[in-house]
Amino acid sequence: MSDIIHEECGLALVRLKKPLSYYQEKYGTSLWGFHKLFLLMEKQHNRGQDGAGIGTVKLGMPAGAPYIFRMRQNKTNPLDRIFNKLLNRYSDLIESGRIQPEFAASVKKHFEFGGEIYIGHLRYGTSGGYNISSCHPYFRKSNWPTRNLMLAGNFNITNTPQLNIELIKRGQHPVFNTDTQTLLEEIGFHLDEAHEFLYQKLKKQGMKGTDISVQISQELRPSTVLQKASAKWDGGYGLVGIVGNGDCFGFRDPNGIRPLYYFENDEVISFASERAPLMTGFNIKKEDVYDVKPGSVVVVKADGTLSVNTIMEKRKLSLCSFERIYFSRGNDPVIYQQRRALGGALVDQIFKAVDQNKKNTVISFIPNTAEIAYYGLFQEMQRRMATTIKDEVLEASKNGNISESFLDNLLKENQFRVEKVAHKDIKLRTFISQEQGRAKLASHVYDISYDSVTDKDYLVCIDDSIVRGTTLKESIIKILATLNPKKIVIASTAPQIRYPDCYGIDMSELHKFIAFQAAVSLLKDHGREGLLEDVYEECRSQLSKPSNQMSNCVKQIYDCFTPEEISHKISQLVSPKISYWHGEVEIIYQTIENLHKSLGENYGDWYFTGNYPTPGGYRVLNKAYINYYENREGRSY
Repeated sequence: MSDIIHEECGLALVRLKKPLSYYQEKYGTSLWGFHKLFLLMEKQHNRGQDGAGIGTVKLGMPAGAPYIFRMRQNKTNPLDRIFNKLLNRYSDLIESGRIQPEFAASVKKHFEFGGEIYIGHLRYGTSGGYNISSCHPYFRKSNWPTRNLMLAGNFNITNTPQLNIELIKRGQHPVFNTDTQTLLEEIGFHLDEAHEFLYQKLKKQGMKGTDISVQISQELRPSTVLQKASAKWDGGYGLVGIVGNGDCFGFRDPNGIRPLYYFENDEVISFASERAPLMTGFNIKKEDVYDVKPGSVVVVKADGTLSVNTIMEKRKLSLCSFERIYFSRGNDPVIYQQRRALGGALVDQIFKAVDQNKKNTVISFIPNTAEIAYYGLFQEMQRRMATTIKDEVLEASKNGNISESFLDNLLKENQFRVEKVAHKDIKLRTFISQEQGRAKLASHVYDISYDSVTDKDYLVCIDDSIVRGTTLKESIIKILATLNPKKIVIASTAPQIRYPDCYGIDMSELHKFIAFQAAVSLLKDHGREGLLEDVYEECRSQLSKPSNQMSNCVKQIYDCFTPEEISHKISQLVSPKISYWHGEVEIIYQTIENLHKSLGENYGDWYFTGNYPTPGGYRVLNKAYINYYENREGRSY
């Protein structure tokens, strides 16, 4: 993605099924689970660099002994800082003689993170600022094990204010404004209720002392707690959590917007936001990894038994398309094929953009994350041209018109070139991101491959998606123009991004979308800007309605024009004014039809079509438009 759009958060949970001594004997370390947590998080570092946090629960600790620990970090390279600090502490404990690493009991007793259950979180901060208190896992403390809760999430909730009102109605006094804290308190409230119900029941039965705590732990049903807690949530979410007694869980929203995977063998149960890290971390096949089904919670009780519980009614699947287009790592076997398909689906539009002049077409990709789609484009172009050559040869053979010159010309007209025209300078990129105000350096983020293109060539570069168009105009097109091609074609594997996302991606301000800017500009070109005020009044009137009665009023703006007209206007808007090049820029977007052909019908398209999977999406859209019209900055949820 050429524009900088931040990813969703990353989750990891590792639950050992054997005593620590088993891993010490088999793998030579009692910290096998600790190392697996680090690997899972490192393989998901693409999902967030604003902060990281880990936690652990030790099973079977005697009363009075600490059994829950947490560490968080929000400085640069937070994941490395956490694990290096803990491993250094572990080494110090060995050197001081407090830990004998060959004895698992010694590790468990003296090293804080020598436990059986680990939870990890990589954070991208869409709300709550960037201080350490906003880093997961969140922790709700109690002297009762079954009322302790550590929670980590990859989510955005659209109705947090309404949920906070529910907390206030119960008599609570929330002093926070993040959806994470809201969900923690909501789950915690029902966890407290479940605990209290079981406590009073067992007390009436005459049970005493520690027997009550043991029995509560056995009878506690985290699935029931989550079912009650989530009844009014609106949004996309994947959650992992640990209860102090040793129960743990993974939970996913009923539309399946946010991803969550798990696997189990006889040694371990593990959850992650992506499938490939589990495959790599535990050396397993894709068939061994399962989706947490939408609306379901996978519960692992303290005794290690796993159960899958459907706790929410079935809804239309709306899996996040951007997970496949850009956010998740491309080494997932399914995502790899989907990205290839997205690239191949652009061939017809590209052939049209280059006037069918294949022999003077150069294809490349920018940025690096578009490389897999580029391979799909390359393969489909080869297939198309091979078919063309075959058909023409067969036709010519009927009349005996095949000659060496005929074949030479046919091959010449049906070939294209592939070049890597730009290389990203990672060090410079990091420097620019750390030194705000150095805008002039931004145009040099990419090193160009000089003389790789001629002034007769159509230069086609594939991109994952084009959101704001800022980087294209201010940097990429200027860089590509130095090659002096006849025409620059930027082909986006994603359709035009027209609407805010409110389920995890940082795309909530309408006026920043280049597609919206283009539509507004076209309205003004045609003297129809009065529609903008009409839509504003409709959005305002809808705010008084319940979310489930709202609709998409903003569609009227886009419906005035064809997708091709909007793409043409976008091409004009992102074309920089530069003295050293006078060629043409054309922006191509994936069609909605080809998006679903490439990904499947179960993938959500609300950022492209405005068809939101939950009622809260329409409320967010209305607020986003009102913010635009009233010239107000900030998120709309």
